[in-house]
Amino acid sequence: GKQDFHTYLPTSTRLLDDNWLGPNCDSYHSFRTRGHSAGVPIRPSESTGKMAFGLRRAHVTLVTASCLAENHNKSGFMWRLAAIAIILLLSRQSVGPESMLQSSENPAVQGGNPLCAAASDSALCILVESTEFLPLQNADHLQELRKFYRDSNYRLAWFHANRPTSQAQAVIQILEDADRDGLSPNDYDALRWKDQLVRLNQTAAPPAVDLGRFDMSLTIAVMRYISDLCCGRVHPKLLGVHLDVPARSFSMAEFLRKQVIASADLRNTFKTIEPPYGGYWRTKAALQHYLDLAAESDGEPLPMPAMSIHPGDTYPSLNALRQRLVLLGDLPENVPLQAGSNVYEGSVVKAVQNFQRRHGLTPDGVIGSATFKQLAMPLNYRVRQLQLTLERWRWMPQDLPSRLIAVNIPESVLRAYDDHHASLTMRVIVGKAFHDRQTPVFQDVMEYLIFRPYWNVPAKIVREEVVPSVQKNNSFLATHHFELVDNQGRPVLQRSVSTSMLQELSEGKLRVRQKPGPDNSLGLVKFVFPNHFEVYLHGTPEQQLFSRSRRDFSHGCIRVEDPAALAEWVLKNDRSWNRSRIESAMNGASTITVTLSQPIHVLILYGTAFAEEDGDILFLDDIYGLDSELEQALARRSANSATRSGGLQ
Repeated sequence: GKQDFHTYLPTSTRLLDDNWLGPNCDSYHSFRTRGHSAGVPIRPSESTGKMAFGLRRAHVTLVTASCLAENHNKSGFMWRLAAIAIILLLSRQSVGPESMLQSSENPAVQGGNPLCAAASDSALCILVESTEFLPLQNADHLQELRKFYRDSNYRLAWFHANRPTSQAQAVIQILEDADRDGLSPNDYDALRWKDQLVRLNQTAAPPAVDLGRFDMSLTIAVMRYISDLCCGRVHPKLLGVHLDVPARSFSMAEFLRKQVIASADLRNTFKTIEPPYGGYWRTKAALQHYLDLAAESDGEPLPMPAMSIHPGDTYPSLNALRQRLVLLGDLPENVPLQAGSNVYEGSVVKAVQNFQRRHGLTPDGVIGSATFKQLAMPLNYRVRQLQLTLERWRWMPQDLPSRLIAVNIPESVLRAYDDHHASLTMRVIVGKAFHDRQTPVFQDVMEYLIFRPYWNVPAKIVREEVVPSVQKNNSFLATHHFELVDNQGRPVLQRSVSTSMLQELSEGKLRVRQKPGPDNSLGLVKFVFPNHFEVYLHGTPEQQLFSRSRRDFSHGCIRVEDPAALAEWVLKNDRSWNRSRIESAMNGASTITVTLSQPIHVLILYGTAFAEEDGDILFLDDIYGLDSELEQALARRSANSATRSGGLQ
């Protein structure tokens, strides 16, 4: 029957969809005329859609006969039934799993493959060594899979005496729970394994090929899970993220053989390959908490108020608001609420202020449209933010130094870390949300800082902003302490800016720089980590912007709220510098460059969820739309995994 025929086929070995007993002959004709592009690849790397490489000859023959019968007589049910019966009889000799293992076309069998002749389980060996039956994500997994089984002479890894081991049962449960790791259970065929075990357990001695296919398929799924858990599901450079992504520091085959197969505690075993940072583990704990919350309920619906609610106002839905704040952890459950009172005041106002702080809003206690939007956000959305943040954590280098600087773009906050704990935190201003103004996500190393720097205005800003301003007001340069310099950096003396000078500025023959001083756009300190983005940290004379809740105002560089404090942190291992000397340099008369004896790692990151060390969970707006881009990339990856799955149907 149809169901039995598909019992032990991986997703990727399905040639036709669930309606294959009634194929569309137009589709078949398209397949015949277009070849493999119609969805019947010869090799796994060419796989598209649900049609795949395994069993293709018998299926195509079946489709051929069915279509011939249909074309002979559109209403000829008996013709069609007879054709199907004939092909099914023939296919018993050619398409079953056992006949696959015996096929003369199978490279593992041709000439009596010595690997499989001496294998502990020849059926498993033939499956593993055949390129025909291994739809893996990449060649690395293929080689690791073969190494894994070759090292044990092709013994079943997940069965003992024809029954699944305790490790097999445990790892299947872990795959089912992959959402609690921020992963997708469907990427590992998680919902199918237990049903397949039930089928296998219905037979005292399941066929060797069935055990082999299950064993190999489970190993493939576990390899994918390990790779994803360790290092992420998509490569960040595909999304324009420039981080030094860690190469896997262990052999997949050896880790499976030595650590996983015999582990008495698989969850703890897998923890050893996850990112070693506190922020990762706090984010993972937050995800599991929000998954539990979302599984229960979003709580009582919160009606949208007709206008902003201020402290002291009457709010008829105060009880629903209180319940929501308790659910989200901003209001202790045991805080009493005056019976019958709908006045928005006291502890509820404080809870709203804490909620606003956690969501990147001005903590004024006023429930306006922005605050209400965040209060009403479904918990599943928070779950997704945490899952995406965990993916980004997995892109992080595994060997980051304990002393570094990290900037989170959506939060617009800088943290300086000592011993992996934030010892300095300050607000920053990041690039505007326009595509060509966004601050890039990357890492580099700070090499020096400059007190009282010049600002060499980028050519694009000169063309688009400075030149038009000079055309409107010839004294613009002098008013803002700019000067013209040639390409060697030598000042060009001028009383006014002539038309020819404006032309040379537009052509890049002359440049503009701003003199050092309190009005300089870079402030009084510039922190340099040379990079091709020409992005750096610096001060700013526009201190009032730091009071804004959303702070994306720059051309891409990062303005820091307290450059003196950051300079003190950067130079604290240099005994020749202290706070007094730093302030003197900032307010002196000359430009001073200080080279760091120990360069400092700088990470410019993007995360819309952040788990603080004190236990608070921050949720931020996706100001650059990078969460959406990542979500789309993950969806494409999951779709690709589905068509190339090693799991069972």
